[in-house]
Amino acid sequence: MDNIQPDIIADITAIQGIPAIPNILEVICKSTGMGFAAVAKVTSERWIACSIHDEINFGLKPGGELVLETTICNEIRESTKPVIINHVSQDPQFCDHHTPKMYGFESYVSVPIVRKDGTFFGTLCAIDPKPAKFDKKQVLEMFSLYADLISFYLSAIQQVDTTQQELVEERKKAELRDQFIAILGHDLRNPLGAISSSAQLLMKMPLDERSAKLARIIKNSSFRINGLVENVLDFARGRLGEGIMLDSKEEFVKDALLQVIIELQTSWPECDIRLETYLDKPVICDVRRISQLFSNLLGNALTHGDKSAPIKVFADSRNGGLILSVTNKGSKIPEEAFKQLFQPFSRGKVKKDQQGLGLGLYIASQIAYAHGGKLSVDSSDDKTTFTLNLDA
Repeated sequence: MDNIQPDIIADITAIQGIPAIPNILEVICKSTGMGFAAVAKVTSERWIACSIHDEINFGLKPGGELVLETTICNEIRESTKPVIINHVSQDPQFCDHHTPKMYGFESYVSVPIVRKDGTFFGTLCAIDPKPAKFDKKQVLEMFSLYADLISFYLSAIQQVDTTQQELVEERKKAELRDQFIAILGHDLRNPLGAISSSAQLLMKMPLDERSAKLARIIKNSSFRINGLVENVLDFARGRLGEGIMLDSKEEFVKDALLQVIIELQTSWPECDIRLETYLDKPVICDVRRISQLFSNLLGNALTHGDKSAPIKVFADSRNGGLILSVTNKGSKIPEEAFKQLFQPFSRGKVKKDQQGLGLGLYIASQIAYAHGGKLSVDSSDDKTTFTLNLDA
């Protein structure tokens, strides 16, 4: 099989790997009384034998070739119509045809093999030097059935090859995902923790006003970067890995929400955050994830809301579940942005002082989904409210 393209070699190998084909060719010969049957790969340039059953010493082996123009299969490739001849010498269409004269056969059958995607593969054919006595209709039905069966096998092999390739690609993606998460989880968070701890130590020292302000900026910036890293990690896990994982149990969430407010208030000291809670009952949830969701919602309100109006936080666990809402004054969310609000990397129009990756609301929605809850938004001309609902 010298100078044969890799895709043709793959097709020949596929045919030779189908265990039913030798039996098919043998049955064809016995049923028709013909001595030679083959599956041939036929292209616009070549005729190549893929599998052979030879009882007449025709002399062709798998991988062997005939000159394309000397074959009737070339005509079948162009017309995609079968050819059936009982007795060539008595057939008005083929009695003077060059192919029977060249190869010395009197009976001939060939039907096209067409892949399930509609592309032409080749032919299932049979020849014999003697005239054959068979019912053309029955033989056509048998050959067509076997050609369809071969097409099915080829489709199945192609699907297996595609699936195996996809598995290889998925393994590569999994390796990249693990490397990505490891870099974020270790190489970024560790030095970030050192920066944050150092800033807190500086703030406890007797500093002049300018130095104290710089220390606060470092601490607030490290807190913000940590939030961005956590969002990117969760995005990587959600889209490339196992999804957002929970450690759910009965929790009182009030202290966790207060801690989020305290942390964010240090970055927006000029903003008024008003909290109304009814959280005397525990909630079955992952409180760390609920804190993360709340931090994303509150951070979004602080960033996009009217700085002169208070942000209202409402939390209620009296029914055993949890309702948590964050409302800020401000203009209505544009329709274009509203449609993609919970999609990753969707931020709408961003002002100069509003930086971020556009992952906060997406991560919040995924945390709600992981809890079996729902995160919704209602936006009017003067205010916007995000609401988390977790059923008991």
